[in-house]
Amino acid sequence: MSNNRVNDTNEQREIRIAKLDQIRALGYDPFGQKFAFTHRAADVLENAQALEESGEHVRLAGRLMLIRDHGKTAFAVLRDDRSDIQLYFRKDELTENEWALYKLLDMGDIIGVEGTVFKTHTGETTIRVSTYTILTKTLRPMPEKWHGLTDKEQRYRMRYVDLICNPQVKDTFIKRTKMLNAIRKWYTDHGFLEVETPVLQPLYGGANARPFVTHLNAMDMTMYLRIAPELYLKRLVVGGIDRVFEITRNFRNEGMDAKHNPEFTAMESYQAYGDIEDAIHQTEEIVAECARICYGSTKFVYEGVELDVTPPWPRLTMSEAVKKYTGEDFDAAKTLEEARAIADRLNVEYGEYEGPGKILADVFDEYVEDKLVQPIHITRHPIEVSPLSKLSADDHRFTDRFESYIFTRELANGFSEINDPIDQRKRFEIQLADRDDDEAHPMDEDFIRSLEYGMPPTGGLGIGLDRLFMLMTGSHSIRDVIFFPTMKPEGYGEDEETEK
Repeated sequence: MSNNRVNDTNEQREIRIAKLDQIRALGYDPFGQKFAFTHRAADVLENAQALEESGEHVRLAGRLMLIRDHGKTAFAVLRDDRSDIQLYFRKDELTENEWALYKLLDMGDIIGVEGTVFKTHTGETTIRVSTYTILTKTLRPMPEKWHGLTDKEQRYRMRYVDLICNPQVKDTFIKRTKMLNAIRKWYTDHGFLEVETPVLQPLYGGANARPFVTHLNAMDMTMYLRIAPELYLKRLVVGGIDRVFEITRNFRNEGMDAKHNPEFTAMESYQAYGDIEDAIHQTEEIVAECARICYGSTKFVYEGVELDVTPPWPRLTMSEAVKKYTGEDFDAAKTLEEARAIADRLNVEYGEYEGPGKILADVFDEYVEDKLVQPIHITRHPIEVSPLSKLSADDHRFTDRFESYIFTRELANGFSEINDPIDQRKRFEIQLADRDDDEAHPMDEDFIRSLEYGMPPTGGLGIGLDRLFMLMTGSHSIRDVIFFPTMKPEGYGEDEETEK
């Protein structure tokens, strides 16, 4: 913010503060009390003709978004949480103090009004104000003279102002809530129990990611913010809760960009006596339902591209996808040397200790992921990158795991879960031995002990809900669908997020 802008804001703030005593002198509290309204703006607009014909008095409360003074009359625009509506003030229809108060109002002030409904000669539904009161005097003017807060950093930092100035932002978050409610309903309708598992954990797990580390003073022990709820949810399946899900906040101490925020919302579900096919079905049903909520259809346009999320979605194995976009056949690469030769031909770097499966995953990331625009499931992930997935029955180099992609973004990750405790221990040991992987999954002895008590065959699913909400609300950045995204404090330095 420029110095001129800061000085202008400070000057206007002082002017508004000076008005507080003038408002009190008229007998009003500039930070008023409860106001019982009878209608919202949208109700009045929808039922304007009937309200006008009946002459019924309506009471509304909201924020002044526009004031036009015409001497002894004035028009204003009142915004509540549903819509905008025009107000009409006449000096001869208000008390002397009410008119004097009107002269002290500024855009942004919150008022409560009572009046009747009429339509102007231009056909605009309007409230003829018969009485009103101030509810909150605002001390700061809105940026850009109320034409809208446009600077992205300021929008994210001052979301409270962003919501006032940009109505479409509120619409985005209303859609977010509707989708969350729909996801919960889908799962509860299908017999899943919603649960809560620990955010603060003595051992992180359930994903390959760097955790946030903290210290619990009461027990003098290191603790971690969860990177995923997976291992706790599967303990519940062991305990006999056959269908379980959690909508939760996860925390990963990693990079930030248009698709990543250190704190994000995810959904995980586990279905006993199920497998990867159940997880794929859930993914398709949930995404399709969210599309219907936001677009009224399973076909919609995102960033100029028409997408069709109608189930079922096509599938490719990871090897098939790599072959499709590079011509190289990893299924035929039986040795590490052959896998490295493919990577060399494609100029993909690999670590000294990476196996063929990890090299395949690296090639996929480099050559395939950005090609996956229409919905697709990528299946048969290599064992090296799938420490919690059951082995494919026909080829133990791969697992019964899938990732779902839409518009080049990974949206979901699911698999048939390992329920063999001996195999699970070996997988964790392989991860820990991988000296090229600084995000390797740690050994969790208690989780393995739980598997030794017996977990049924299970299908598991995780969906990154913020990415899903980006897609369904036409948002470019994950910050657009998080009320308060992670940011550096003002004056701390440039924020690290890049809009890719």
